[in-house]
Amino acid sequence: MLLRVLGSAAGGGSPQWNCGCPVCAAVRSRAGLARTQSSVAVSVDRRRWFLINASPDVRTQIEAFPGLHPHADRTTPLAAVLLTDAELDHTLGLLLLREARALRLYATPAVRETLCAGSGILRTLERYCPVEWRAVIPGTDLALADGLSCRAFDVPTLKRDRFGAGVDHGRVVGYRLTDERSGETLVYLPGVQSLTPALRVEIKGCACLLIDGTCWRDDELVRLGLAGRTSREMGHLPIDGPDGSLAQLPSLGVGRTIFVHMNNTNPVLLEDAPERRTLEESGMEVAMDGLEVQV
Repeated sequence: MLLRVLGSAAGGGSPQWNCGCPVCAAVRSRAGLARTQSSVAVSVDRRRWFLINASPDVRTQIEAFPGLHPHADRTTPLAAVLLTDAELDHTLGLLLLREARALRLYATPAVRETLCAGSGILRTLERYCPVEWRAVIPGTDLALADGLSCRAFDVPTLKRDRFGAGVDHGRVVGYRLTDERSGETLVYLPGVQSLTPALRVEIKGCACLLIDGTCWRDDELVRLGLAGRTSREMGHLPIDGPDGSLAQLPSLGVGRTIFVHMNNTNPVLLEDAPERRTLEESGMEVAMDGLEVQV
């Protein structure tokens, strides 16, 4: 199984267009790498690729990755899109895929309801191309392709439901992907508020974990005067702290841990930051656009 990180930043990318925080300023001065918004592509044969989330940067991400380039007849290696939630930074790219002859979309009923009745994205997309919805039921195995299966798992969150769908179960999910030939597993979890016992079971022992790295500190945005809520209050477990992900993950026996979905304010985006050194000395990694992971 091969995973390609198409975008490694949180919503808004890095640097964010309206932010002049120290990290964004450093990236603009080329002291750090620019990053597009969070998405990955997964394949077991390098011929059919499954996107997990479709960011507003999807066109740029496809052009940057030859594996997703189209053929002369406008067929493409894109087999389907899987969604972890209905957030705009994970779904707006669906509208940019509207020229497709047809689009297969995997999403929970809660996410589909939000995209239909809440944000209206799915209803708009269906006016441009046929959309085949495949229901994602947390806890149920799905065969995506020969040799590749996945299982979604529910991710409890107190994050505000911006579109008022009124459903909690299945509003945010992670995916555990399995290479059926080798038995190796990979977990993609770009948004998580707390490592509950149930989530720890899903993560435990996987060959590779790509996990929410939105903020280094819980009060990161508050300290910078950019928000009045903490990372947890916005639905994201911070990396640092006695009960942050950096402290909790080593006990789960994960082969390789890579942080994704970093907010533009997170100092781990800068290679020379002490926070980055702390993370790397623990054996964990920070994703960049274009990173490839073989499992």
